[in-house]
Amino acid sequence: MPELPEVETIARALAPGLLGRAVTGLDVPDPKVLAGPRAKAAFAKALAGRAITEVSRRAKLLLVRLGPRPGSPDEAPAVIAFHLKMTGRFHIAPLSAPAPERARLLLRLDDGNALVFSDLRRFGTARVLSPEALRAWDFYASLGPEPWDMTPEAFCAALSARSTRVKAALLDQTLIAGIGNIYADESLFAAGVHPETRCRDIAPEKRRALLAAVQSVIIRAIAAGGSTIRDYRTPDGVEGGFQNEFSVYGKAGEPCPACGRALVSVKVAGRTSTFCPRCQK
Repeated sequence: MPELPEVETIARALAPGLLGRAVTGLDVPDPKVLAGPRAKAAFAKALAGRAITEVSRRAKLLLVRLGPRPGSPDEAPAVIAFHLKMTGRFHIAPLSAPAPERARLLLRLDDGNALVFSDLRRFGTARVLSPEALRAWDFYASLGPEPWDMTPEAFCAALSARSTRVKAALLDQTLIAGIGNIYADESLFAAGVHPETRCRDIAPEKRRALLAAVQSVIIRAIAAGGSTIRDYRTPDGVEGGFQNEFSVYGKAGEPCPACGRALVSVKVAGRTSTFCPRCQK
């Protein structure tokens, strides 16, 4: 599943081709993609004639914000929230081009192009909301801080109150937003923390080291364009590059890059976690 670095990369890549463009229409080859009450009617009513004012990200959501229609300055803005789930992908293509395989939603734009959302596994969703409704949406409202918005004091306090294993805590989007299996494993290795350690048993200095590791790993992954394990591509069709920098993720049985001991894996919170038994005691 695309995590924070992948969705951030997508948002940055899409912005130049979308900002200022007006939505002229909507094609929905797969209505299952639309989420929310009266989804198709809500999309059609909310989007036509609006210009895209911002392309951003919150946690693992891609957010496309639209301003009021010309002549309606008091009209409330709208937000399209895309959840890519496992295989969601975006690109901008001419309207005259054939729709790509597994295209689920196309936003027609006033420059003759379309924003295309395709999704091989068909788990991704899109919903249109007012800014107020977005903030009130249960899923959105439950999200924890972004990694760089969390202070060491807040992170330490959050962990001290939990008896869960730390790998499960990092995957909990209500604690800290945007981290998935890849970046949890890489952060735990960088901080020297075993994935099965109970949160409240981690020493304060290790908690601070873990937050710093999360922030560093995420920043490096964004700089590398995210990680491509299987399906993820940027809107330009390019693979991410951070998978070439993995220290432990997916490398069980290989030597630890720090000490040479064989990396091992265990299941934590239903997810495979790879670590070094010597460096992460």
